[in-house]
Amino acid sequence: MMKFTKQNFFVLVGGMIIYVVDIGVDFWVASRYFCEGQYSWSILILCFRGLSSVITQIFSYEWFKNDWEGTDTGKLELVFLVHLFHCGIFIRYWFALKYGCQVAFKQTSGRGALEADPSNLIQKQAIDAMTDINMLRVFKAFLETTPQLFLQIYILMEHDKTHFYQYAAIVMSFCGISLSMVDYQISLRKSLPDKDEFHVLSKFMYLFYKLLTITSWILSISLITLLSVRISVILLIFLWICGFTWTLKQHTTFCKSKKMEYLYRTVVGIILIFSFFNIKERRTKLCISIYYATHTVVTLGILFVYMFWKPSIIEEICFTVVSILTISSLVLGIIFLVVYYSHLHPTTYCRPQTYSDDVDGGEGQKERLKTGRFQNFLMQ
Repeated sequence: MMKFTKQNFFVLVGGMIIYVVDIGVDFWVASRYFCEGQYSWSILILCFRGLSSVITQIFSYEWFKNDWEGTDTGKLELVFLVHLFHCGIFIRYWFALKYGCQVAFKQTSGRGALEADPSNLIQKQAIDAMTDINMLRVFKAFLETTPQLFLQIYILMEHDKTHFYQYAAIVMSFCGISLSMVDYQISLRKSLPDKDEFHVLSKFMYLFYKLLTITSWILSISLITLLSVRISVILLIFLWICGFTWTLKQHTTFCKSKKMEYLYRTVVGIILIFSFFNIKERRTKLCISIYYATHTVVTLGILFVYMFWKPSIIEEICFTVVSILTISSLVLGIIFLVVYYSHLHPTTYCRPQTYSDDVDGGEGQKERLKTGRFQNFLMQ
């Protein structure tokens, strides 16, 4: 297991600040739309925020309950109240910063666990707390931040007038997606002793692969939404059904209860709308090829429809610029994907009873459960 460093500590502090700023920006943008009479946009933004918060609070509380099973019930009741008021993430930041500070800055005040086992216990607690936060941020990135980005880009395409707060929301969305994905990979390597360190080049390759493919797909969905909101909704629902069905067939075992497992599979289905997500202990070359080949076909189909079916809309939305951005983002994203998985992605476990790719749950989940929750939730 790699060490929790001072850099990780300051990244956690920065992540908490960005989390608070992101909440403020969402409410600011929603209030601006409301004041301008755009009630539907305001309600959608608040719905994305509310749905994301509810689901992350549920998972966070369930993890606390599982981790503290058999401990003081009074403490768990207090944690429940904090989560009820949607502040559970701040408890997790508190624990992560507390343990991280002890490890990174070697604070040895008192006769605690740090003196008893400074290299293992506190180190593990700090990393586990950090990984739990990053797991929840992955949920948030695809439940709230990515739909928020799609909504803002669609509004910019639909209306001629633009405002500063719209660009602020887009920038915060890109920052949120970027940080959640990179921090996820950093936590992955710190949580698994057989993973290589996530070097700077790997970070950028992985970041650009995810960000560019997601951007291309969001632009494509925005275009089809301009063509017909009904068709866009039907497409998104169909994609979610496909993703959810796929997770059912994989028989995931991430959660202890059946209700939480179905909620988890529902969230995975939403994530699969926007980005590839591996949930089984197997090679992903075929799955990821099919996934992005399908995205490419749908994207080209949408552009084809605009060129030959709705030419009157092309000039209104600067179709040439949007289509170039869509195609270039997709091509560059796939190039970064190929380079990352060919040269920079750790492809093998050191343990003999595992397979070659990262997974978020699966057949080997029960064996690794004691070593940490993150081994059950490994996104490619």
